[in-house]
Amino acid sequence: MTPAPGLMMGWTIQHARHAAAMVKQDGNPAARVYESIGSDCFLALAPGWLNLGLWEGPGSGSEAEAACRRMVRTLALALPAGGTILDVGNGLATQDPLIAEAIRPRRLVAVNITEWQLAAGRDRLREAAAVPVAGDAVRLPIADSTIDGVISVEAAFHFRSRQAFFDECYRVLRPGGALSISDIAIRRWPVSPGEVLAGLTQLRVFGLQRAMAMTPGQIAAAAARPA
Repeated sequence: MTPAPGLMMGWTIQHARHAAAMVKQDGNPAARVYESIGSDCFLALAPGWLNLGLWEGPGSGSEAEAACRRMVRTLALALPAGGTILDVGNGLATQDPLIAEAIRPRRLVAVNITEWQLAAGRDRLREAAAVPVAGDAVRLPIADSTIDGVISVEAAFHFRSRQAFFDECYRVLRPGGALSISDIAIRRWPVSPGEVLAGLTQLRVFGLQRAMAMTPGQIAAAAARPA
């Protein structure tokens, strides 16, 4: 029997919709990307985990989930325990119970621009006692100086502006508050036609803007507290 086209090579109908969405993206391309690939993300290193992980072993697939958990726990432990914590771009909420376990926040708020992901992570948000909020990272629906710590796990490269996101973090953080993030940066610009094509393709696949391709130094400069 010949497999249906949508199921060839392990693809699902969701994957086909994702490929079609690359041709024409709406005003919220990153949200469209994650809606189209669904909760069983074929790009994930481990089920439910959308970060690239913090690896200590040889890099085998068996360590993938532990590496993803290690990344979140490491970032969470840099935040004040027992405070009000804001998780910006919380993905499928897999990370939120781990954040709650690591630092026992008084309140955990999970902001996601994709209402679909908030719905998909409903059970995990409930487990973490987290408050789901649909909102944009560059216009956080959070009052000034009400947050003790902000965590963002490999989400900032999706935002419309890292600088605007960092400005929002400083706005909502209380004096002495902490920002803990992991991000995806570039080490150098493409030097061959093949690398240029690959880079542009990745930007398109993940709904990214070209301006979000930044070096570690550029990201650090954007994150510097304003004078």
